[in-house]
Amino acid sequence: MKIKAGLFQFAPSFGDISRNVDRALATLASASADLIVLPELFSTGYQFTSIEEARDLAEEVPSGLTTQRLADFSHERSAFIAAGIAERDGDRIFNSAFLTGPEGYIGVYRKTHLFHEEKLWFSPGDTGFRVWDTTIGRLGVMICFDWFFPESARTLSLMGADIIAHPANLVLPFCPDAMVTRCLENRVFAITANRTGSEERGGRERLDFIGTSQITSCRGKILARASRDGEEYIEAEMDPAEAQDKQLNRYNNLFADRRPEKYR
Repeated sequence: MKIKAGLFQFAPSFGDISRNVDRALATLASASADLIVLPELFSTGYQFTSIEEARDLAEEVPSGLTTQRLADFSHERSAFIAAGIAERDGDRIFNSAFLTGPEGYIGVYRKTHLFHEEKLWFSPGDTGFRVWDTTIGRLGVMICFDWFFPESARTLSLMGADIIAHPANLVLPFCPDAMVTRCLENRVFAITANRTGSEERGGRERLDFIGTSQITSCRGKILARASRDGEEYIEAEMDPAEAQDKQLNRYNNLFADRRPEKYR
């Protein structure tokens, strides 16, 4: 069964949660995708300057306003949405991504590999990688810098993911091209939703986000790629069942041929 996957690339206004959520939902209102991915920390912006600021902007999941609004939208549109958020859980703050669907909130993933100054504000993710079995396929989630570690996509694939939702705030230039390899080596689809614009707050180093959000097939083909600077919504069709066939030829199977005992 083919589905339509989409992503929204834009530059969030730092700290203005209501505006960012309104902006995303206004764009998605005209979308027809079955699965939509929004960027990492889409509701807050990225460059925090203190733990207090991060804590003030973080929300609880699933009870927070952002999760509830996207869950309501998912229910109304019978669509799945993966979105990045600053999550508050007691005294801890996580760089997280939650998944919603036609029945509402589904679950949350907390970022495993924290990048740069994220280590100052966020606790290391404690959920482990997660895959959800849904009506449109098995959906896994990783966040931004997780891509840099091949174990991330491989773990999700070994857990049965057909599609990896990949909210991101990329500043390094390598990910869009590298996702071709990640998808090819795991035979998995990926939706990398990056942001655009720049942030330079509190005397910290200027961060320029690279845009070029991308939907990649399980055969390593770029199905759709956004521009570097523009605010864009893009879509592509995919058949999640294709990701379940790991046979490369009559002699080689991508997973059966693995020899984990030799990888230590």
